[in-house]
Amino acid sequence: MNLQMDRIQHACEQLKLSRVAIEWPAIADVTAGTDKTLADFLEQLLDVEIEARTQRTRETLLKFAGFPAVKRFDDYDFTFATGAPKKQLQELQGLSFIERAENIVLLGPSGVGKSHLATSFAYQAVQRGIKVRFITAADLMLQLATAKKQERLEGYIKRSVLGPKLLVIDEIGYLPFGREEATLFFNVIAKRYEHGSVIVTSNLPFSQWSTAFADDQTLTAALLDRLLHHAHIVQISGNSYRLKGKKAAGISPMITQTT
Repeated sequence: MNLQMDRIQHACEQLKLSRVAIEWPAIADVTAGTDKTLADFLEQLLDVEIEARTQRTRETLLKFAGFPAVKRFDDYDFTFATGAPKKQLQELQGLSFIERAENIVLLGPSGVGKSHLATSFAYQAVQRGIKVRFITAADLMLQLATAKKQERLEGYIKRSVLGPKLLVIDEIGYLPFGREEATLFFNVIAKRYEHGSVIVTSNLPFSQWSTAFADDQTLTAALLDRLLHHAHIVQISGNSYRLKGKKAAGISPMITQTT
């Protein structure tokens, strides 16, 4: 490495152009052997740096999102999940609902792919540089209760509830909440109302949601009023995908679940 290359390397480090520092010699060699201009050389250098920074941003957002596993929309099995409204789901994949601060509510029995679809929308958002957080309703309540007990609820809400542009809350209704937990959950929905999108999944029809929120019908009605005001409701019917193989083998009975 000559002195000029040393100076270029040092300048790249000072300017935090890590990808340029690695790629510029090879790009320079290619440019020198073609009829490309210096402007072409510079543009290509900038492009590789932008792509590297975009990828680092995606990786940071993916880590923050907290997905239990990466799920993609194209991997959802519509041939099995015949009770899923494909056209509606494909339209939502465009993610325009996020820019409009609208919500998605995915309803249906266990195993029909609600969590898969919720995660796929959130993963697509991460790929577009949108800050997302995925959490189960039970874990959200536990973290909210702990933050309140430790007198850091305001900071937790600001960082984890209001910080993401899209918040995914999975499995509402699987475990019932006490009154304090129900109130905390209501505050989450109320604070995000018309400010940020929420995707929720539930195995319960709306008529039974109060059973998950301390049997408080007034609170549940207020919660649903805010959640559903700007919402896309996706009703999915059908059998559990998780039991697909067992049913085919005759290990488990074929039971059609409905809500």
